[in-house]
Amino acid sequence: MKRALPIFAVLAALLVAIAVANPFFLEPAGFFAFVKRAAPLVILAAGQYFVIVSGEFDLSVGSLVTVEVVVAARLIDGDEAATWPVLALVIVIGLLVGLANGAVTTLLRVPSFITTLGMMLVLSGAVFLWTGGAPRGALSQAFRVFGRDTLWSTLILLAVGVAAALIMRADFGRTLIATGDNERAAALSGVRVIRARILAFVLSGLAAAVAGILLGGFAGVSAQVGQGLEFSAITAVVLGGVALGGGRGSVVAAMAGALTLEALFTLLNLYGISGALEFTVQGVIIIAAVAAGAVRLPFPLTPRKGDAHVAS
Repeated sequence: MKRALPIFAVLAALLVAIAVANPFFLEPAGFFAFVKRAAPLVILAAGQYFVIVSGEFDLSVGSLVTVEVVVAARLIDGDEAATWPVLALVIVIGLLVGLANGAVTTLLRVPSFITTLGMMLVLSGAVFLWTGGAPRGALSQAFRVFGRDTLWSTLILLAVGVAAALIMRADFGRTLIATGDNERAAALSGVRVIRARILAFVLSGLAAAVAGILLGGFAGVSAQVGQGLEFSAITAVVLGGVALGGGRGSVVAAMAGALTLEALFTLLNLYGISGALEFTVQGVIIIAAVAAGAVRLPFPLTPRKGDAHVAS
């Protein structure tokens, strides 16, 4: 947990800077409005954490969020009675997409970067084909309340955070970390590597579904509602100190990384700095974090003379 202290320090500093720039932030309404905005990304970061700590990537979550919102709006079309069945369907879609990503990655041995990149393109194409770039339908008020109401957003975020922390403290969490740290050693120790990684992708899909529900309520229906969120989630996880190669990191720190990223963007916006810099900032964070991780490696990257094995 000590490795997570820097991200909490940075988050605290950013929150203080926001409060200085905007005193309204110190009031409960201002702070919880920030929490409501950050909740979808924090939840996505938790899901992305499970995949990354197991040694894989999930680039499909942004497109999956868009699919969830567009499908929900089309099926509900303002009908309050359809809210709960569609909510259940949205969750199932997230689980199925995660299952497909995990199965293709582990059983067919397709690198997760390629698998989820392909899934991202499939989902984006399907949305465009179905909507023609202009989504139809409308979300019901009962659906939108989860993302629009501050209390609901906060409660859902807390529930996801507690669940994620409990999962990582259980045997499954230790299995995920062992898998990401050394897949072969984990398998020889009796760890079901394939099952662990499939479940990690399923959890990521579930997190994307929940994030989609919140974003639909908060931002409304759009064919671009989830655009770029996959990179934001990865940036948040890396910012939280999670190793991109897997095997190291805390889910709480990953979620704190998402809050930190949202706080940084809020601060930039308060000072009138263009939102176009967000992708630039994310790119710098990812490069810097990976470079810092490489510097901290306790062993050389090139084999020494006399090493017992040679990389093939």
